[in-house]
Amino acid sequence: MPDRDLFDLTGRVAVVTGGSRGLGRQMVLAFAEHGADVVIASRKLENCEEVARRVEALGRQALPVAYHAGDWSSSDALYETVYDRFGRVDVLVNNAGMSPLYESVDTISEALYDKVMEVNLKGPFRLSALVGTRMAGPDHGGSDGGSIIFVSSTASRRPSPSELVYGAAKAGVNNLTYGLARTLGPKVRVNCIVPGPFLTDISKAWDLDAFEANAKSAFALERGGQPHEIVGAALYLASDASSYTTGALIDVDGGPR
Repeated sequence: MPDRDLFDLTGRVAVVTGGSRGLGRQMVLAFAEHGADVVIASRKLENCEEVARRVEALGRQALPVAYHAGDWSSSDALYETVYDRFGRVDVLVNNAGMSPLYESVDTISEALYDKVMEVNLKGPFRLSALVGTRMAGPDHGGSDGGSIIFVSSTASRRPSPSELVYGAAKAGVNNLTYGLARTLGPKVRVNCIVPGPFLTDISKAWDLDAFEANAKSAFALERGGQPHEIVGAALYLASDASSYTTGALIDVDGGPR
């Protein structure tokens, strides 16, 4: 295959949860720019519709869908909606996530604990089980069933005191990546992007002066990531460029020291 075709997604259907903002939005637009039709799934439908218009302006089909990653039945509904519209999924990106703040570890409520686990682990498991089984089945078409991409976090390995539950949930995502790669192979590839700190809209709540000062000593690249810098890893895992890569965790984190 010529190198110029490795990242071509023409004719493929990609689903991106949490696709209306941040890293998910960057992935949606990158997939569309490389030829894919894209499903944008997130809690606020109007935000999904705005991104869908951007995708359509690139000449690709877009399907905005309201989706709550923490609701088991919402994964079922998204699965049915996508297959009713397109009849196939070639790329699934489990990007939706949340990490709410809390005062101290002893103040974490059962409701908060359950919500973080549901959004970051339960939902991605259910959606991947449904889509992955269909990808691996005989009705998907072709020898390659597709690619599932999880989005984890460096907190899965080195959680700060404010990320304990979130880090535990993302550690589960890392484990799920390995397990599903073996469950759904050989037709389906399952991999995981492990981002460090990215300067998305969530960073507006940070003390950016303190972050930038700390980054000088905390990261080899001495800065946080820009949203577009997630695109290379996402395109690699979504496309034929990663045809012999599965069960992998790919760090995109600026090189923590």
